[in-house]
Amino acid sequence: MRFDLPEVDAFTRPYWDAAAEGRLLLRRCRAEGCGAVHHYPREFCPYCWSEDAGWEPAAGRATLYTWSVVHRNDLPPFGERVPYVAAVVDLVEGPRMMTEVTDCPESELRIGMPLVVHFRREGRSQDQGEGEGEGAGGRIAIPVFRPA
Repeated sequence: MRFDLPEVDAFTRPYWDAAAEGRLLLRRCRAEGCGAVHHYPREFCPYCWSEDAGWEPAAGRATLYTWSVVHRNDLPPFGERVPYVAAVVDLVEGPRMMTEVTDCPESELRIGMPLVVHFRREGRSQDQGEGEGEGAGGRIAIPVFRPA
């Protein structure tokens, strides 16, 4: 059993399909007077509660808001990855996003440092088949960030 793979459903499929193509999507409220951008994807605007929201491409740039270096995690497959950097980043479009920072030594992490999105390909467990939004071999693309 794996605890690091998302459950792709009809609503989130566009998000995961775009990620498989190397693109990060956000949701923007289309209600008059709102227009707020949000992440994580939801079917309604968390600011005005309108259900009139649509997908739009993100620039893929962010700054580091905070982080923690995880040295122990007993849930599969995280234990194989320790230590890793769990982080919150501020996307240039405004929303904050929980993610992971890769390709950067802990000693070089700084609040406000510029980051760019990239996508880690993760395999599905044997009991999960390949579906839309996944690449060859049932691999799904997870957005993570590295120094710009």
